[in-house]
Amino acid sequence: MCGIAGYLSTRPLSGSSAEAMLAAIAQRGPDARHAVCWRDGQRLADPAGAQRALLHARLSIRDPRPEADQPMGNDDGSIWLCYNGEVYGWEDERRALEAQGARFRTTSDTEFILRGYEAWGIEALLPKLRGMFAFALLDLRVGKLHLVRDRMGLKPLVYHHDAASQTLAFGSLVRSVLPAVPRAERDFDPEGLDAYLAHRTIPAPRTVFRAIRRLENAHRIEFDLATGALTKLRYWAPAPNGRNPIEVLDEAVRLRTVADRPVGVFLSGGIDSTVVASRLAAQGFENIQSFTAGFDDPSMDESELAARIASELGMANTRIAMASDVSATFEQVVADLDEPFADPSAFPAWALSREVTQHVKVVLCGDGGDELFAGYKRYRQHLRSAWRRSIPALSWLRPGGNITPGKSERLRLEASMSWADAWSLRFSGFSSAERAALQPALQHLPAHRWRAPEVASNSAIEQLLEVDRLNYLPEYILRKADLVTMAHGLEGRAPLIDHVFVEALAGLPASERFSQPPKAWLAQRSLPCMTLGLLTMKKRGFNPPIRALVRDGLASRLPGFGPRLAHASDGQIDAGIVERFVAAWRLDASLSEGMLQLLMLDESLRQLDRLRRAADE
Repeated sequence: MCGIAGYLSTRPLSGSSAEAMLAAIAQRGPDARHAVCWRDGQRLADPAGAQRALLHARLSIRDPRPEADQPMGNDDGSIWLCYNGEVYGWEDERRALEAQGARFRTTSDTEFILRGYEAWGIEALLPKLRGMFAFALLDLRVGKLHLVRDRMGLKPLVYHHDAASQTLAFGSLVRSVLPAVPRAERDFDPEGLDAYLAHRTIPAPRTVFRAIRRLENAHRIEFDLATGALTKLRYWAPAPNGRNPIEVLDEAVRLRTVADRPVGVFLSGGIDSTVVASRLAAQGFENIQSFTAGFDDPSMDESELAARIASELGMANTRIAMASDVSATFEQVVADLDEPFADPSAFPAWALSREVTQHVKVVLCGDGGDELFAGYKRYRQHLRSAWRRSIPALSWLRPGGNITPGKSERLRLEASMSWADAWSLRFSGFSSAERAALQPALQHLPAHRWRAPEVASNSAIEQLLEVDRLNYLPEYILRKADLVTMAHGLEGRAPLIDHVFVEALAGLPASERFSQPPKAWLAQRSLPCMTLGLLTMKKRGFNPPIRALVRDGLASRLPGFGPRLAHASDGQIDAGIVERFVAAWRLDASLSEGMLQLLMLDESLRQLDRLRRAADE
């Protein structure tokens, strides 16, 4: 796990820009920082004035020795790797490479990727990589850079491309690429802001900046150093593999225990994290410590249940108390979320990661179970209208322009969309009417900004899961998990998102996979009897008390809020509409989640504005 960044161009990179790029990824890699740079084909001692630079900040998990630091080059310096992530189960392939004459200097997965590319090329290498990754492979032999993001989207990768100057800048974070973007191109993207208002996050391929794009999961890029041309390709889509899902799950869990640093597990008391902990225990990993977030509110707190589960599994459990008021860490959490991203659960997840990293450097989690087994109740809610799949949208049913539309207006909006597109409304921020009021200059406002399905679905539920695989899962759930853990130099590993397990589930009969209650098939085959009662327990959230947070912790930010947000957004957000929303919130506390979304937007844009101005100095 690490932070990566890079720059390739005919224009030289200033020393201050290189320093800012490295500084942006520093906390993702607290153990080592290095740069490899060139100008006119010659190696440089530092990035100042470089036309090509690979930058890396390392969190050392496998082979912590300096020999495994990055960027890592092959023997003659013609291939270089800049890599963030963790791949698993590659040891047999390494032995095959050694039998063919490859000489390894380390025991790291980094070197396996490097040697594998050298021997097989990019297309043959990717099917052999199981895990999470975002990497850049610079091949000076053929004059190409390969950028790759993992299949499920656990690792982030953003980039800036300008064909005219033959420039490509990339990084783990928007903030790591921004210093390499020319001054005239650092404007906020109106469509990116609209995507944030719609979804509380900005899904790929957009970011908050017009000139910076996010690489989609399961995609790769080829950049030609000679011409500046960029080609983007999808390299994977899930297909049934015929394997036994529980056997694959045990394999996925076991592979994610391999590390040269201490390993723990998040245990919430829910089905998904309990499945991961149970499979660890079933395979003899009882000595792995579990960590649970504890809340003062009994309706949210699962720490007592988690402690009982850990005791039954023979695991040590540590309860970490969560503060009810997050205002003291508000600005830092917003900064660590990189760009506008309004997931309230990021606050306790960030605080939990901060404490856990004092004990371990690797933690397994249960992320992805709901998106694989249709665990959220909104799946069932939307499936009730599945009869609309074959009925065209009632386009004449247009929503009005009220900043706080009621339920009837929401239903009218849903009816005016196709059934699949209306799925975006089941987990959304502001409605189309609200977004049109907040950002009046934006023309041709779409109902949503999610990517369309890439794989044909045979059933209604599979169609919804495919939309989530491309959008909600990588751009919300997994992005949050990466950002809040890596903010503290903690590596999170998600066995349920193992792509081989995903492919094994694809062959499972729908009656078993999409059971009622949800995940019954998974629980009955992977949990001990004493935990099967989790199936009938009410699902609890992981959010702070949002109403109290806005009313008590963040209310001091409200005076002058409308004009301030209008200024922070370069005039794209309407100050008067924001003030009307604040007035409506004072009368109706149910609007607190939207209020928090606007407050996080304001703080994020102000931070990013300071960074883009600093890049000019």
